[in-house]
Amino acid sequence: MVSVNDLRTGLTIELDGEVFSVVEFLHVKPGKGSAFVRTKLKNVRTGQVFERTFRAGEKVNRAMVETKEMQFLYKTGDDFAFMDTQTYDQLTLSGDQLGTAPGYLKDNMTILIQFYQGRPIGVELPTFVELQVTETEPGFKGDTATGGTKPATTETGLVVQVPLFVNTGDVIRVDTRTGEYLSRA
Repeated sequence: MVSVNDLRTGLTIELDGEVFSVVEFLHVKPGKGSAFVRTKLKNVRTGQVFERTFRAGEKVNRAMVETKEMQFLYKTGDDFAFMDTQTYDQLTLSGDQLGTAPGYLKDNMTILIQFYQGRPIGVELPTFVELQVTETEPGFKGDTATGGTKPATTETGLVVQVPLFVNTGDVIRVDTRTGEYLSRA
């Protein structure tokens, strides 16, 4: 059990038989009445986000989430195969279970997969990924002065808005949290 006063972003809790991750929290102490905690919770199974208010001092169950380091092996259809780097056990996840992660997955890449009661519930990618541009319009001399962008398709199929000076074959750094171009690698 954990007090709602101790909630932090990223903490996983159990409510009504479901597992939720705390997205946002705010402690409010109004002039009249008792204090309360306003939260935004994300259902880790469905991805649905909703707001919930707790009275200060209320207790909730903390969900024990296990994190395993796993290596991406290959993709077959809509399924993605991973291998536990400690036990060499293999696990197959669907594209729906991975969310936006497939756009950043490269062969042999190591990621963290979160498990709750033996079931995979989420993935944690590295903050930045280096991807090779496979297709983009060519840049022309003098285009960089405008500061414009153009779409570029990467080796994983992800489409990223890049500056005009980026060409096919360049390796770029992409932020996995926002999907934005950061720099050339």
